[in-house]
Amino acid sequence: MSIKIIKAAAIFLEGKLVKNLAIAVNMHTGNIEKIDAEEKLGKEYNDALKEDWGGLVIVPGSINAHNHSFQSLLRGIAADRPFLEWRDNSLYKFSPRMRLQDIYTGALFAFTEMLKCGATTVADFFYLHQFGSESDEAVIQAAKDCGIRLVLARTMYDWQGAPSGYVEDVQTAVNRTESLMKKYTGGMVKVLPAPHSLHAASPEMIKAGYHLAQKYNSPYHIHVAEEMFEVEQVKKEHNGMTPLRYLDYLGVVDAHMSIIHGVWLNEDEVKIMGQKGAHLIYCPSSNMFLADGITNIPAYMAAAVPIALGSDGACGNNRISVFEEMRMVSILQKAETCNALCVNFHDAFKMGTENGGTVLDLPVGKITVGCKADFVGISVQDFSMQPLTKKGQQFLPNLVYSMQPTAIKRVAVNGKTTVMQGKLVNIAEERILEEIGKTMEHLEAV
Repeated sequence: MSIKIIKAAAIFLEGKLVKNLAIAVNMHTGNIEKIDAEEKLGKEYNDALKEDWGGLVIVPGSINAHNHSFQSLLRGIAADRPFLEWRDNSLYKFSPRMRLQDIYTGALFAFTEMLKCGATTVADFFYLHQFGSESDEAVIQAAKDCGIRLVLARTMYDWQGAPSGYVEDVQTAVNRTESLMKKYTGGMVKVLPAPHSLHAASPEMIKAGYHLAQKYNSPYHIHVAEEMFEVEQVKKEHNGMTPLRYLDYLGVVDAHMSIIHGVWLNEDEVKIMGQKGAHLIYCPSSNMFLADGITNIPAYMAAAVPIALGSDGACGNNRISVFEEMRMVSILQKAETCNALCVNFHDAFKMGTENGGTVLDLPVGKITVGCKADFVGISVQDFSMQPLTKKGQQFLPNLVYSMQPTAIKRVAVNGKTTVMQGKLVNIAEERILEEIGKTMEHLEAV
């Protein structure tokens, strides 16, 4: 067993800063083996590699539970437009032009920017299938190359109004998704089914995705009620049933389900989710940017629905930091409810870390024995993390409400450093910028 002992100025454990502890990491599995005094760990693992994070504070890596990596290449395009106009003039206009190398570049760009912002796991809701499974493999390769933990939410999409590269028949979608689920059964990559939405996936496609989740005891992801037009469409087509009630009618609402957005669910629908063990992945900045509306987070919390956070795609946010989403979920809900207590900084931090692990069914988002060694090193000397008393009571409020990316100095995934002094370790940033430039030249020229 190869062990690495990581120490720092402090570790954020169970809601408070704890000094004079170190973390023993099993480098074969990437798991946290033990947390104890450095001297004790050194005696127990006398041949361990030592790694000193200096004056940094170690916190759990954040979990980006919903992203569309290719959209990073479309940031700034069709901004400040109504949702359907934004979709048509950014996603639908440019994504069909993307080559396989552009899909890889978009994923590499998205994942490395996230790493620099302290995300150690990302769920990429991916639906560019113009190259079949090669498209999915390009995204997976990008994650491997930069060192981020990836959940590929392989999208199942059969609405004929979308670009042809998005669309598959049900059997093709099932075959390709299942093949990838079988191939990636451990390690740094996990694949799960993701029927796109009630407006872009037929009932047959949604049920097929759900049955895959049942078969492999996996979560499945689906956009639900992001926009009011979906609510009206579903009610019109299905005898007045609202989206969640229709999904329940289809028999696909249970603990396998994670809905994305859930902006326009009523409180009865939210209660059904809580009763049946379903999850919510909330993207507050994206919902604001695209004028979707404001999800009733206190209602989900009251119904005991686990809530994780996502950045969504970088052309509909346009930032890509989960730490920023922690801030946004809290202050947006305070503004909506006029209740300063409705979502506090403890709630927000848990949504961006531990709850992400719950929703993605991964041992991530916590610093505890048996979980993955996915860490972020925070400099409390950064102005955005000050002031800080010796007892450190302001640490978590500052982390959620005031921290800037300049405070994120180091990131490790599976015990391996991916960001050092704010710079990428596994891949040259200049190379990424060069590849982005090549893609933009191609998209402009076509």
